[in-house]
Amino acid sequence: MAEESGALGRGAQGKAMAVNYLRSAILRGDVAPGQRLVEAELVETIGVTRGSVRAAIDELVAEGLLERIHNRGARVRTITLDQAIEILECRKVLEGLIAAKAAERIGPWDVTRLRELGTQLSDAVRDGELMKYSTLNQELHGMLAEISGQSTAANLIGRLNAQVVRHQFQLSLQPGRPQISLQQHLAIIDAVVSGDPAEAERAMHAHLDSVIETLRGLSS
Repeated sequence: MAEESGALGRGAQGKAMAVNYLRSAILRGDVAPGQRLVEAELVETIGVTRGSVRAAIDELVAEGLLERIHNRGARVRTITLDQAIEILECRKVLEGLIAAKAAERIGPWDVTRLRELGTQLSDAVRDGELMKYSTLNQELHGMLAEISGQSTAANLIGRLNAQVVRHQFQLSLQPGRPQISLQQHLAIIDAVVSGDPAEAERAMHAHLDSVIETLRGLSS
């Protein structure tokens, strides 16, 4: 056992190991919404101390990924569709800010990178590679955040996205959704590349409005 070997991760390093493990497991869907976490099992699986596991759980509770159960530890937080829509409404404001800032700060190398990514997105949709498209989609939003230099907004978006990952996966499976999403992302790229902050923000808002309306459709 890891505890007996004396090789347990401790302190800040142990906490980071536990946070990364749990966050990744939640985002991949390896642990389901509502599933209870067993500290002893996590200590054994991750190879960290119980204190590190508890500190990691505290951090992910603060992020909204987990929730405490009275006298029973913690479980993966269940986000309702209505809550997911509220989160996306907040994300819309932040993503619009990032798009506008990216349009203000964009340089020649950034233009090349965004255009290349737009081509890859188009190819993925054309070839029906939806998982690849999803990965490239995340890469695009990350690239815009990098160009914008708005690290605070990017960090907040990361926390918000982690809470609605299950609903975003459901959305990606809707017939015709990738084709709609692609055109919206290409419009965002065009606006940012043109250096037009107002149009970049508008294009991003239009994209997130579409995501929200599609999710509302799922509830009906």
